[in-house]
Amino acid sequence: MITVRNLYKTYGLDTVSIEALKNINMEIKSGDFIAIKGPSGCGKSTLLNIIGCLEKPTSGEVLLDGINVGESNNDELANIRRDKIGFIFQNYNLIPTMNSLENVALPMMFAGKDEKEIYNKATQLLQSAKMGERINHKPSELSGGEQQRVSIARALINNPSIIIADEPTGNLDSKTGKIIMDMLINLNKEGKTIILVTHDLTIAKMANKIIYIKDGEFVEGEI
Repeated sequence: MITVRNLYKTYGLDTVSIEALKNINMEIKSGDFIAIKGPSGCGKSTLLNIIGCLEKPTSGEVLLDGINVGESNNDELANIRRDKIGFIFQNYNLIPTMNSLENVALPMMFAGKDEKEIYNKATQLLQSAKMGERINHKPSELSGGEQQRVSIARALINNPSIIIADEPTGNLDSKTGKIIMDMLINLNKEGKTIILVTHDLTIAKMANKIIYIKDGEFVEGEI
């Protein structure tokens, strides 16, 4: 499903270059649940952004279902994100002026589907996430765990094959974080490919495979 070959990512700041990723190679198969673990600033989120078609590599290849991300234009990348990838973020990234139903429905609106169909599906997803009674609540009226459940429902609205989760439990207490991880584990059992970034080894160990990254490079052993 996803192949990463000799991936480098460099950011330029005036005359100074920062190498965020160095010679990354990995294979992610359909149905995998992979955790990428490392300290803050090690390149985890950069790698996730490239795999998620939010950024392009400086060199090397990232192939997603055979499509070369680095050679795709912005419209093509937007279509890949819309059709294949669901995103879950540490800070939830919900739109504050929209209620739960509207936030979940929004990505499907961009796909040009029928409005009734969209809201029916968004309602079903919120009910599955045990948020049916909070459907008309705005983010400011929800707890952190509730906001994250809304964001998971939003990530699923276009039925993506890949779920990318960037520190999804980072702002949550351990009990609520376990609830969110249980949801991701169940999605994986249903066939979704999960790629999760975390600095927490306890969270990482809930995945089927852990990849360790430090200073932009994969390393052996726990860090």
